[in-house]
Amino acid sequence: MKKIRISKKVFSVIFTGVLVVLSVISGYLLFTNSFYFDGINFTIRKPKVYEAKMFMVGDALIHQSVYYNAGQNGNGYDFKPMIELIKPISSSYDLAYYNQETILGGTSLGLSHYPRFNSPQEVGDAMIDAGFNVVSLATNHTMDKGEAGVLASVNYWNSKKDVVTSGQWSSYEERDKVRVYEKNNIKYAFFSYTTLTNGLNTPYGKDYLNNVYSDSKAKNDIEKVKDKVDVIIVAMHWGVEYSMNVSSEQERIANYLSNLGVDLIIGAHPHVVEAVEYINNGQTFVIYSLGNFISGQIGVDKLTGLMMEVTIRKEVDTRGNTKVSIVNPKADLIYTRYNMNSNNWNFKVFPYSQLNDNILPSYKSYYEKYKAVVSSRYPELQWGITGA
Repeated sequence: MKKIRISKKVFSVIFTGVLVVLSVISGYLLFTNSFYFDGINFTIRKPKVYEAKMFMVGDALIHQSVYYNAGQNGNGYDFKPMIELIKPISSSYDLAYYNQETILGGTSLGLSHYPRFNSPQEVGDAMIDAGFNVVSLATNHTMDKGEAGVLASVNYWNSKKDVVTSGQWSSYEERDKVRVYEKNNIKYAFFSYTTLTNGLNTPYGKDYLNNVYSDSKAKNDIEKVKDKVDVIIVAMHWGVEYSMNVSSEQERIANYLSNLGVDLIIGAHPHVVEAVEYINNGQTFVIYSLGNFISGQIGVDKLTGLMMEVTIRKEVDTRGNTKVSIVNPKADLIYTRYNMNSNNWNFKVFPYSQLNDNILPSYKSYYEKYKAVVSSRYPELQWGITGA
């Protein structure tokens, strides 16, 4: 058989042509992420990263002095001026969380204060106006106005669009509904539980009114959604009032929830700040207590609360495998200022960055004190929050 020889020049031309064709094909694939072979479409996956920024504050604990100050001479209540310094921060996030400590039963049920609270529903209006769209409702004060108070609260929150709540319901059917929410292509579930009831138990057969925690209940709830969502967020009403130390029961529940697949745990009830940390090899970020957001309590410890920011990150690799993590936690402090001896009280929530010694004498020392508490289990925590 006669051998065919190809000259170097011809080979160079052919080789260059092949490179050109491959370059065109590569460019097309990079541009379209797909190609056809024998009538079959093949898609090339690119790694993708999705993020949602989340902001969190603690308890809206509405004492008589707070709603008295918000009164509009018989024309309702306006709490918006009290939190106007926080609104530019909170309203900039994809998700903004707070704990509604007192029941929003509204004026028709009669407003009341400690020890059995009932608050104006305008509290919720102000929080929504400030961008808060994730609300924990299961607390030790949920049953302060009985079933009527819970149903009034549930009806109020159900009338608000684009606000995610958990912890109070009007029926078992409503409580047991599987809820999957989505933000920035990240699917999430949100649950709220309380470990305390102040001895005010729900009526027989109506446990849906207040979501009292048990290991088995949490497991059942989480197993229903864990294959449907990327992220599971749990708000826990737990701990010891006025203690900055994390209790062994808080630790036990946090580790139990983490092993169930919970990514973020947000704590309430102590009314003072507590530590934050990653547990379970970084699987779960825990905020043991955010303290109070706004209240009429006495003492700097109770008037100082925590602001937290986290980024929920979802990474999808070229094979479609998904990794979700809670990253870049940041913290800062807030302070509720009011004038106890004034007729108008003048309640206002300040970021510590906007304080001075006239508003809170020795505020810099207090900042360092509470910063040390919050960072005690996670020294790498970043400080300083100005908005997303």
